Amino acid sequence: MSGGYVRGERIVVCSNHLTIQDEVTQVVIHELIHAFDDCRAANLDWTNCAQSAHHACSEIRAGHLVVSGDCHYKRELLRGYVKLRGHEQDCVRRRVMKSLANNPYCSPAAAKDAMEAVWDTCYNDTKPFDRAP
Repeated sequence: MSGGYVRGERIVVCSNHLTIQDEVTQVVIHELIHAFDDCRAANLDWTNCAQSAHHACSEIRAGHLVVSGDCHYKRELLRGYVKLRGHEQDCVRRRVMKSLANNPYCSPAAAKDAMEAVWDTCYNDTKPFDRAP
């Protein structure tokens, strides 16, 4: 875990896991997307994985909208994921599932169902940006 969003309080950056400024920047952007989602959504419930997909949606958006972030092609190659087409979406899906696994309210099945239920809508939601970077 490189960072986190604490609802209504702060963004946490775990400096012991980050070695260069670019990594810090990416974590801050990722967590700011969560904060943005929290502010714009009515009744956003981070704890209700089975009945809502808020957490999954915010993770999809944060994974997709972070420029040169964790799913950048070069980082994927370094992890051993060699795929010419669709690498970014595969990576976002993996990262969403990894994040949801850390949510004590989400079983693996509920997490996958939540992600799949909102994938198209949330992946294509680029707010507050005009388009995906």
